[in-house]
Amino acid sequence: MTSAASDLSRQLARNAEAVCRHYLPAGRREGRYWIIGDALGSSGRSLYVRLTGSEQGKGAAGKWTDAATGEHGDLLDLIGLTCGHRQLSDTMDEALRFLALPRPQRSLDQSEPRAPAGSRRAARRLFAGSQPIASTLAESYLRARSISGIRTEPSLRFHPRCWYRPSRDDEPGTPTSFPALIAAVTDADGTITGVHRTWLDPLRTDKAPIATPRRAMGDLLGHGVRFGRAASVMVAGEGLETVLSLRMAMRTMPMVATLSSAHLAALAFPAGLQRLYVARDSDAAGNRAVKSLHERAIIAGVEMIVLEPERDDFNTDLMRYGLDALTARLADQLVAGDRDYLLASGARDESDHKPSSAAYSSIRATAF
Repeated sequence: MTSAASDLSRQLARNAEAVCRHYLPAGRREGRYWIIGDALGSSGRSLYVRLTGSEQGKGAAGKWTDAATGEHGDLLDLIGLTCGHRQLSDTMDEALRFLALPRPQRSLDQSEPRAPAGSRRAARRLFAGSQPIASTLAESYLRARSISGIRTEPSLRFHPRCWYRPSRDDEPGTPTSFPALIAAVTDADGTITGVHRTWLDPLRTDKAPIATPRRAMGDLLGHGVRFGRAASVMVAGEGLETVLSLRMAMRTMPMVATLSSAHLAALAFPAGLQRLYVARDSDAAGNRAVKSLHERAIIAGVEMIVLEPERDDFNTDLMRYGLDALTARLADQLVAGDRDYLLASGARDESDHKPSSAAYSSIRATAF
């Protein structure tokens, strides 16, 4: 972060409650924190901003954490997420407007993309230390959600003892490690920028009984968990299970799971994208994300089509109604020429096939 950005961050922190009331008006103050669902203003208690504290270090005012995703940062990061900015310079201009300060002389480094709030290095090490998903608890967990044929997906792995930091909402004595489904977050070139962890209960095929069984780490803005190589037509959705459910019906359609509504709104459009299908989650946050993404798609000249689930999301549809019904519902929502993607490779089950080493070569975990 530039010195100018650091100065702005400190000034925002001195006005932390005013920042929260302006950019996250649906939240509320509880003691020393501002509590809200996420950076898009959803209801809930996942994201909390410290309103008072020191200027820097642990416990500093303006520091925030989203317990649902594991993201964290300062108020400059939060404004960038809330406004859907792709450039640090845009966020700094917005902060200057909020603070009613004059715009400084622009330096070259202020036009560079936003710096990641998390650690790519830690994400890459975790992914490298994980194992293929075949015959693991992670595969069993996805099968219990009616998702199969994922053994050769290079973005999915399993870690038998993934570290978990209990939060204040966890029960006393909560273990500090659980088995976990690990998903690689990558940019359009396939370079790992982060990972998403779903901690699992070793005694049953479900998420671990902890306060936040899903967390992400690393550089997530604009990126996602990718299935297939981006082309002129692709599908985007929030949750990993949602996108994998759609992949059950469309094996050859490129897809990306952005992992949250805020990151769906900020998805970076790959070069050459002409049509984007967006799998909507039927909730307020999902609606806001779709609206924001649609506004960006219009500017970028990308046709955007919303895919509507029957229930709350497409994984619920898959589990409740089955693959044939899901496929039929999608057929009614796809452009005629894109219906060839439906079960183009057949509803294959890869339980007897092991992923080849070549399958993993498309994901690059370089630059440790």
